[in-house]
Amino acid sequence: MENREVATFGMGCFWCSEAIFSRIDGVLKVQSGFSGGTVANPSYRLVCEGNTGHAEVVQIEFDPTKVSYPELLKVFFTMHDPTTLNRQGADVGTQYRSVIFTHSPEQKRLANEAIAQLTKEGVYSSKIVTQVVDFQAFYPAEDYHEDYFARNAGEGYCRLVIQPKVEKFEKAFSKLLKKK
Repeated sequence: MENREVATFGMGCFWCSEAIFSRIDGVLKVQSGFSGGTVANPSYRLVCEGNTGHAEVVQIEFDPTKVSYPELLKVFFTMHDPTTLNRQGADVGTQYRSVIFTHSPEQKRLANEAIAQLTKEGVYSSKIVTQVVDFQAFYPAEDYHEDYFARNAGEGYCRLVIQPKVEKFEKAFSKLLKKK
C-alpha cells in the first residue's frame, strides 16, 4: 500500500495511547512497544525497572490521505501532559516520558513546529518537555499488551484511567473517529 506512513509516540502508558489512536479513521495499525533505549528486544518487566532507557510507545501505521501527521500530533499533545518530566499521572519513570520518535526530516520539522506553536500560544502553563528524537528502533511489547483496553475494559486500571481518556478523546476529536 503506497499511502502508508509510520509515527512513533511515547505519551505515558501505551495501553492508553493504543486505545486512543486505534479509534482514528485512517489509522491502519497501532502496536505497543518500546523505543529509545539501549537494550535490544527488552521485556516489559525490564523496561519497567527503568534501566534500559526505553520509553513505552505506540507505533502507528496510518494513511496520510485520511489523517495527517499534524492531526496525529494534535491528538498526541492533547491527550497527555507534555509538561511533566518522566511521568504521566501516577506512572513515574523515564519509560513514561513524553517523546516523539521521528521517521523523517519532515516529521521532525512538524513536531518541532507544533511545540513552538503550542509554546507561543501559551497552551500549557509549564514548559513543554517533549523530546523530539530521530527514530532508531522499535521493539514490540509482549502479545498480552495488544488491544489491552479492548480485551480488559472491566479491569480497574482500564475503567479508572483508560476509559476517561478514551471518552475525552472521543468528545474532543469526534471528527477523526472511525465510522462504526
